[in-house]
Amino acid sequence: MMKKISVWTLCALLLAGCATNEKITGSGLLQSNFQTEVDSKKTDLYVLRNANNMEVCVMNFGGRIVSVMVPDKEGIMRDVVLGFDSIQDYITIPSDFGASIGRYANRINQGRFMLDSVEYILPRNNYGHCLHGGPKGFQYQVYDARQIGPQELELTYLAKDGEEGFPGNITCKVLMTLTDDNAIDIRYEAETDKPTIVNMTNHSYFNLDGDAGSNAEHLLMIDADYYTPVDSTFMTSGEIVPVEDTPMDFRSPVAVGTRINNFDFVQLKNGNGYDHNWVLNTKGDITCKCATLQSSKTGIILDVYTNEPGIQVYAGNFLDGTVKGKKGIIYNQRASVCLETQKYPDTPNKPEWPSAVLRPGEKYHSHCIFKFSVDK
Repeated sequence: MMKKISVWTLCALLLAGCATNEKITGSGLLQSNFQTEVDSKKTDLYVLRNANNMEVCVMNFGGRIVSVMVPDKEGIMRDVVLGFDSIQDYITIPSDFGASIGRYANRINQGRFMLDSVEYILPRNNYGHCLHGGPKGFQYQVYDARQIGPQELELTYLAKDGEEGFPGNITCKVLMTLTDDNAIDIRYEAETDKPTIVNMTNHSYFNLDGDAGSNAEHLLMIDADYYTPVDSTFMTSGEIVPVEDTPMDFRSPVAVGTRINNFDFVQLKNGNGYDHNWVLNTKGDITCKCATLQSSKTGIILDVYTNEPGIQVYAGNFLDGTVKGKKGIIYNQRASVCLETQKYPDTPNKPEWPSAVLRPGEKYHSHCIFKFSVDK
């Protein structure tokens, strides 16, 4: 008997020793599952944690937010973004989950644009258009990462001249800071050696219920009197039209599912639901709230602030139940809401819209804040 106990004790000690070498996040992620090499560059998972025990996990492959743990109205910590448990899933399953998107977020018509009388041709990866910088955009590149402190992470990436057809060598920086008032403060910077276009954003799929169920009961507010309509290929027409008396009016909070299936309204038919850019009334004032998402189930509130002129709201219309995310949860259609602060879609081909042009000697700066709180 004593021999048997000693063996089990030894096994327990060995297991405990192994466990101490394995870092497990508050959201249950194993850091080792994110440590590999992609294109000869090392990847890892970085953990930010504030004084309130809120936790944000970020992977340098694609600059992706992998998990966000925030307290609900009962004080229970909930993971409120979609994603995967392992970098292998991010590599093998094409997705934008949590990514730092670039060089140009959203769509460019037919993958073509003119700049200083030169035409640039980009890969067409979405209904004949270039989406999110092409099939090898920043979300599939490895950023260089430097954890500045327990609440701050700096990601940098050098996109070379001609990469995915875009001009200019540009050095991009993404600075993520988790503040003690439960906000994820994201600042994007870029510099170039020749005229180019830049439009970066974060593509987190938020589900404030924390269980990746339907987004139908999430309350959404968007401070916008106008939006930019799209055709059946999701390309903006160039119009800016009022939200008044349409299902696009979120100036007062409305449940996402209330009107999303009203396909008699051509814009919802074209977008297969909400997948549109709203023209923000905040006009670049980072101190003004531009959108709010709220779960009545958990009481979690997400307020969004930005210096950008627009926000693309995507309601997970093309999630189809074929993808299993963290903890084996199946992601069905409309299991989330994306709130992507950015320039308007196809701005390079619409000179009357806010410019995305960056020239040598200038510095691109985009700022987004995702602030969490609780309605008790």
